Amino acid sequence: MSKEEIDDYLASLEEPKRSTLTSLRLSILDIIPEAEQCISYGLPAFRVQGKVIAGFGAFKNHLSYLPHSGSVFPELGDELAKYKTSSGALQFPVDAPPSKALVKKLIMTRLRQALG
Repeated sequence: MSKEEIDDYLASLEEPKRSTLTSLRLSILDIIPEAEQCISYGLPAFRVQGKVIAGFGAFKNHLSYLPHSGSVFPELGDELAKYKTSSGALQFPVDAPPSKALVKKLIMTRLRQALG
């Protein structure tokens, strides 16, 4: 499980999915530079102190940010109103990653929940 596996995952995608998820990856690493890059459930993920904190994936008609916890989104409420969400995924367009400010809120919420 490594950075190279995420590189390979991104390289397999067509544009604009590749560049959108590359941008999201860089935002995540800027927010949690200590994160270990890995693959979790077949998708790129980021682990801190052994806990998966964030991830993402490409699908046919959208991209998803994955918090790896069903309790993150309820805490952010209205801030996610413009996105389609399920308990475990925030969907966004193939050419527009979520803002770095939103990604930071998602990550900080998950870190607080996972690591106390």
